Amino acid sequence: MPTVLIADDEKNIVQLARMYLQAEGFSVDTASNGREALDKVRQVKPDLLVLDLMMPEVDGWEVCRRLRKESDVPIIMLTARSDDVDKIVGLELGADDYMTKPFNARELVARIKAVLRRYAAGKSPERVLQVGDLRIDPERHEVTIGERTIDLRPKEFELLTTLARNPGVVFDRERLLKLAWGYDYYGDSRTVDVHVTWLREKLRESTARIQTVWGVGYKLVESEPGDATDSKGRRKGSH
Repeated sequence: MPTVLIADDEKNIVQLARMYLQAEGFSVDTASNGREALDKVRQVKPDLLVLDLMMPEVDGWEVCRRLRKESDVPIIMLTARSDDVDKIVGLELGADDYMTKPFNARELVARIKAVLRRYAAGKSPERVLQVGDLRIDPERHEVTIGERTIDLRPKEFELLTTLARNPGVVFDRERLLKLAWGYDYYGDSRTVDVHVTWLREKLRESTARIQTVWGVGYKLVESEPGDATDSKGRRKGSH
């Protein structure tokens, strides 16, 4: 029986969510402030956390930030505002999904089930990915070029892994946002361009190249050692 921790200081929301979740067979625990939420995640070890952003003592953003340093528990954030910035910041901090208050309790249950399914699928061991001399180990979260380990930011790693799972396949920016940032990420597609620029700098000594397909997006390919490429990942002299 999966356990869901609901962290919210609004009792009516907690009671409603508890009723619907228990009817679906979930075990439910609650917390009324951010500090209690942190303590219960560490003690109860729930399968998923429903986390309100605006809570006393410690707000939801800080709770998420602290938890992501020590736990990969799935988190669905609740926000009373419809501002995209709240949602974007929450997802960047590591939340898996979000809902805006007031919400439909049935939809909350459906989203909890969907996040738990994705989380369970992600726990299955994933094979090591190899493109040229570039090697990505998703389980160990390690990237190497030959014998040299390279350090990547979390989203750089997600973006590179997404491309490496399908070498030679072109992904448009919107698709990469959905796969690497989350299916409901509302960020600027230029975010992808910035991360690609960073990755190209770190892959400059690798035979793996991120190529730009003009008017479409990006793909990861293997080039021959010694091939010269420009800043867009194209072979020099090509048109």
